Amino acid sequence: MADIRKLSGISFPAGTDGGAAEEKLRARAARELRAPVRYFRIVKKSLDARDKENIRWVYTVEFSAKAHPVPDVLGEKGKLPGKVPSVVIAGMGPAGLFCAVRLLQWGVRPLLVERGAPVEERAGDVAAFFRTGRLDPSSNVQFGEGGAGTFSDGKLNTQTGGGENAEVLRLFAAFGAPEEILYLSKPHIGSDRLRAVVKNMREYILSRGGEVRFRTALTDLETEGGALRSLTLSDGQKLSPDALVLALGHSARDTFQMLQRRGVCLQQKEFAVGVRIEHLQEQIGLAQYGELYSLLPPADYKLVSHASERAAFTFCMCPGGFVMPAASEEGMVVTNGMSNYRRDGVNANSALIVQVKRRDFGSEDPLAGVAFQRRLERAAYEAGGGEYRAPVQRAEDFLLHRPSRGAGEVLPSYARGVTYTDLTGLFPAPIADALARALGDMDGRLHGFAHPDALLTGVESRTSSPVRILRDERGESVSAAGLFPCGEGAGYAGGITSAAADGLRTAAAILRKYGAPV
Repeated sequence: MADIRKLSGISFPAGTDGGAAEEKLRARAARELRAPVRYFRIVKKSLDARDKENIRWVYTVEFSAKAHPVPDVLGEKGKLPGKVPSVVIAGMGPAGLFCAVRLLQWGVRPLLVERGAPVEERAGDVAAFFRTGRLDPSSNVQFGEGGAGTFSDGKLNTQTGGGENAEVLRLFAAFGAPEEILYLSKPHIGSDRLRAVVKNMREYILSRGGEVRFRTALTDLETEGGALRSLTLSDGQKLSPDALVLALGHSARDTFQMLQRRGVCLQQKEFAVGVRIEHLQEQIGLAQYGELYSLLPPADYKLVSHASERAAFTFCMCPGGFVMPAASEEGMVVTNGMSNYRRDGVNANSALIVQVKRRDFGSEDPLAGVAFQRRLERAAYEAGGGEYRAPVQRAEDFLLHRPSRGAGEVLPSYARGVTYTDLTGLFPAPIADALARALGDMDGRLHGFAHPDALLTGVESRTSSPVRILRDERGESVSAAGLFPCGEGAGYAGGITSAAADGLRTAAAILRKYGAPV
């Protein structure tokens, strides 16, 4: 709007309280306007740490002497001109939840089915697994309301572009996420707060006439004449909706098998595997910010290495977090990272992963990537000695190809217990070699990354879906009209924000099919 003005590049020293900074920014805006400020919004807040002697918070703000109402992002968007379709959404991760929200805004009342438990019960199931080692294959870190991202850091930054990303952040804030996610350059919610946001989304869906069924999985579907004919749920019910959204998540291996059996076109998809690497959080802070680290939020990092013919990179970095037991199948060890909103744990952890090539799968089967993951996860379980203990190794020992005998100054945070060993044999030689080369290479950009006592925990195998469910330009499966592959499990996203954005896009595809001008 013409009357809204913007100021960029306004900075304050590290340690400046956010409230004090906002007060000064408002005062600056009033001086620019020479009038009272009736509209004010922080557009962006980022940290400039290039000069460790002068680290500064940098703001961009917009403001006006006129009031501007805040848009109602949860309000009605419109009405379909004709038939209102019946829609079933399989999966209640970000893709499924955001798809449902958008459909409801156009008067479409979907049925959501989720194989796992509601988020409150799911948190109890996860805690019980951490404590006892008794795994619920349907309710765990991978499965249940909110999807796999609910038990992570709640990071909302993404590598994908598109206007839906900003809308995802606005919707998250409307459902109770901290307002700061709208302007922080690296927004995150934290696993502790994300659970409440997910519950609020469910309550919104129910209040608008949607239906939710927990501990209910999609077990079968039938097509006829190139279109969806029916689906079957785990409770035995058979339905014939106009549209089925496959928001399955990246670990729905049994559903991938069913889709393959039913002739739905699947394709191998490359991904990445590796380990979780842990450091002391204060070491990362000192390396990133120098002596000012204690005045700033817990430091993170993002590193890429091309020291071998396979790219290696860090992924899902969790400042002040811990490494999680993340298995969804019995007799397998899977790791993931998690941190809460305050990020106040002793250790920092991140995935350190390497590209997997299709030639590593050893088969042309579309599900060969799933088999590859399972081989790694079984090997990790055996190397850990059972009971979901994880195999771990100090970085120095990994580089010297010798088993570790115990921890150094970095103590493992993995809840099910660990076994010190040699991780090299878990991986194909090219992947193990790339991990070793990446450690030294990344240390050149982040001092201490290859610290002798940095701790490697195996295996990180669920970085993204090993399968793509092929869809056309209309968003429908190339195999069956009425079938809408969606989100990370379908191979079209990689993280909370991009999965949620794909949920919005999939809802738009369904709405367009039934005449909505979206």
